[in-house]
Amino acid sequence: MGESFGPWPMGNDAALLDIVSSANIACGFHAGDPNTMARTMRQAIRKSVAIGAHPGFDDLQGFGRRRITLPKDELANLVIYQLGAAQAMAKAVGGKVHHLKLHGALANMASQDADIARTCYEAALSIDPDILIFAIAATEQERVVRSLDCRWAGEIFADRAYNDDATLVDRSQPGAVIHDATEAADRILAMLSEGALIAQSGARIPCKIDSICLHGDGDSALEIANTLKSHLISAGYTLRPY
Repeated sequence: MGESFGPWPMGNDAALLDIVSSANIACGFHAGDPNTMARTMRQAIRKSVAIGAHPGFDDLQGFGRRRITLPKDELANLVIYQLGAAQAMAKAVGGKVHHLKLHGALANMASQDADIARTCYEAALSIDPDILIFAIAATEQERVVRSLDCRWAGEIFADRAYNDDATLVDRSQPGAVIHDATEAADRILAMLSEGALIAQSGARIPCKIDSICLHGDGDSALEIANTLKSHLISAGYTLRPY
């Protein structure tokens, strides 16, 4: 969320904040700007939605979805800088940053490369040892947070397809992004019931599921969010901020 830039809107944050319990808010590198960040955080506070920092690569034109190779110190500083900006803005509007979730290509690279995940998470924990880290379930992200013995939540995606190794299918491939709200909701309920990711191939990958992610920039984001929430509540689940 918070991915608009100046007069260019991206997603319907105000409506989505009536539905979700946690919001991953862009920190100005892959998307967003200081005014958008402040506005989104104020809305989240008013609606009792947990605020999360959402750092990504310094890649506005590519929306943070292009892979960039950085030295370890530069990668650590990239995360520290964005988390610090989010913390300062949250404090200024009367809130605080509860969690951190990596964005886009940075998240995908960290889900495959333990060194990248460790560099990012150690950087964040050096600033806030109590921050909750959202880790993509059953990937290198999860293996790293377990080894760091930090606070973390296992995350699955409502609107993205999985490979057999629990990584996300590349957006260039057919079926990588799920647009149908009912399909997304049924798929999540099946994963929760089985306690496992369901890959595009049908393979099951057992995992710990604490959080469900939905991308706010998609045309069907609001419909998916509403449908998913109603299905979860009907199935007896309780949604709450971490």
